[in-house]
Amino acid sequence: MWGGLTTPKELRAIADVVDKFKVPEMKVTGGQRIDLFGIKKEDLPAVWSDLNAAGMVSGHAYGKSLRTVKTCVGKTWCRFGTQDSTGVGVELERLSWGSWMPHKFKMAVSGCPRNCAEATIKDYGVVCVDSGYELHVGGNGGITVRVTDLLCKVETEEEVYEYSKAFMQLYREEAHYLERTAPWIERVGLSHIKQYVEEDAENRKALAARFDESQKYAQIDPWAERASEGVAKHEFTSLKQIG
Repeated sequence: MWGGLTTPKELRAIADVVDKFKVPEMKVTGGQRIDLFGIKKEDLPAVWSDLNAAGMVSGHAYGKSLRTVKTCVGKTWCRFGTQDSTGVGVELERLSWGSWMPHKFKMAVSGCPRNCAEATIKDYGVVCVDSGYELHVGGNGGITVRVTDLLCKVETEEEVYEYSKAFMQLYREEAHYLERTAPWIERVGLSHIKQYVEEDAENRKALAARFDESQKYAQIDPWAERASEGVAKHEFTSLKQIG
């Protein structure tokens, strides 16, 4: 569900899976996704197969990776919206899904400073304004709440994407394993991030290019492999009971 968007086809496919496999609970999450709970382990490949057939990619709810990109409706449906926040969020998620990180990584795009998508407590948050986009980094809404630092302001969607890729790549290359962006930025300083991502255009483009190159090999749905190709089939076979 890219950027929290969905369609009748996707919702029908999810409902069919819930009925077919007798899923006991489904929940809309804070990240604007739908979780299915209580699926039997041996049913997982078939569940993934049905959802893949409807055009959906399984999420990375527990990975050290991009989790979700949360969006508001933006100027399309809200009188306060200044930019197409939903479209920007969808594109951010499509270019970054599957990317592995030192820790979980969350993004959001709010269509105006009212900040309905809570972009200022995300690892990378975009707040749309009349003149373009504010780029925020290093937020955390967890145990230790941290409001983002303002990285910079840009004018175009293309800059939003380039800066996001550069920031993610710098984080992946420099942060410690299991270090969220908030403590990483507090450790190295915002000026360090600005130096490599905002002030040095050549380095920013190089970071973004390395991110793009890595995504050529990372955007593989591991659940689809198990659903259609029988990868690791033994993981979903029940142990034989003896005696």
